[in-house]
Amino acid sequence: MANAAIERVFKLIEENDVKFVLLRFTNIKGKEHGVSLPVSAIDEDFFEDGKMFDGSSVEGWKAINKADM
Repeated sequence: MANAAIERVFKLIEENDVKFVLLRFTNIKGKEHGVSLPVSAIDEDFFEDGKMFDGSSVEGWKAINKADM
């Protein structure tokens, strides 16, 4: 692990017995949304590659028939 900030995240997860990570974001109209992930889904690649999810239920994103999943 090269990045000290990433190392700190993993340390905080361990020290606080974190079970889930909540990712928060807004749609193009400013409405807040969130996606919960089990901590097992968080690894070093997560910080580099991100996490894909189906955006069809987020207003302003792709319709269900054009969604990414």
